[in-house]
This record gives sequence, structure tokens and C-alpha cells, in this order.
Amino acid sequence: MTATGKYYRIAFGLAVFTIIYNILEGLISTYLGFEDESLALFGFGADSFIEVISGLGIAHMIVRIQKRPDSNRDNFEQTALRITGFAFYALVVALVATSLYNIWTGHKPLTTFWGVVISIISILVMWALVMGKRKVGKELDSAPILADANCTLVCVYMSIILLVSSGIYELWGIAYIDSLGTLALSYFAFHEGKECFEKANSEKYCGCE
Repeated sequence: MTATGKYYRIAFGLAVFTIIYNILEGLISTYLGFEDESLALFGFGADSFIEVISGLGIAHMIVRIQKRPDSNRDNFEQTALRITGFAFYALVVALVATSLYNIWTGHKPLTTFWGVVISIISILVMWALVMGKRKVGKELDSAPILADANCTLVCVYMSIILLVSSGIYELWGIAYIDSLGTLALSYFAFHEGKECFEKANSEKYCGCE
């Protein structure tokens, strides 16, 4: 196996790991978020499921550019991007509406302990993925893989938001902090949805920053 082939294999492995991790994170986060009545944790989990759709497009993209380095996005990737974009926008609407309702009714989560635990794990895992994808992207001199690394960095930002909002509530029980954290997550989800549509309608590889 050539060095180039080796790094493409690593890139594909990182993409598959990202998909599997997001499935597990989504399942655990939405369940615990529902049980603990933490909207921020539930929304974080829902975002993870949407990232799975995006991850499938990334894995397909890596196989495509390995076989045809100068090729453009195909229909599978464009469709995955559009579905992901619509899903992000739908999530934003749901999270914003529920956050405002929770603020209006004064709803508070039972606990945000698991939000703290999951966010710390996610920060560590996603940061490792960012570093791995950047290394592979530089070795292959691949703008698409480097752009994907920057998109993974957004997941780190969202994990930090979950950690801050969950940590503050768990320590001090400040009212509405879970809802405010959810609104911050919604901002990043909206930004990701916008990026998806921009990428689907062009050949550029946005950095998601």
C-alpha cells in the first residue's frame, strides 16, 4: 500500500468512527436528556443524529476523491448535504420554540449531571478527531478533508456550550441556563445548516467556522 493509500484509509476510518460515535452519542444524549428533562442535552443528541447523515456524505466523499481526485461532488453528496441542511433547520425551529416555551413556563431540568459527563467525553473525542483529520488532510494536501476537520471543530464548540450550561445549572441551579444553552446550540445548528446548503450548491469546501 502506498503512503497516499494509507492516509486515505485512515481518513475513511476516521469518518466511519465519527458516524458510529455520533449514533451512540445521539442515542445516549436524547434518552438522558428526555429522562432528565434537559433540553440542551436532548438537542445535543438530536444534533448528533444529523451529524450521522453528514458523516455518510463525508465517507462517500473520501472514497470518491481517492478514486477520482479531480472529480466534483456527485448526487449522493449533494443530496446528503441538502437533507442535512433541512434537518438542521428543523432542529433549530424545534429547539428555539421549546426553549422559549420553557423560559415562559419557568421549566427547569431535573439534573444536568449527564450533560456535564457527555460534554467532557465529546470534547475529548471530537478534539482527537479534529487533530487526526487535520494531520491526514495535510499529508494528502486535501482541502475537502481539512474542511471536514474544521466542521468537526464546530462539534467541540457545541460540546463546550453544553458543558458550560450543564455545569452552571448543576452547581448553582440558575434558572433558564439550560434553555439559554439550547439557544446557543441552535445558533451553531443554524450555521451548520447554512453551510450545508452553500456546499450543496457549489463546489467549494466551506470551513464551517
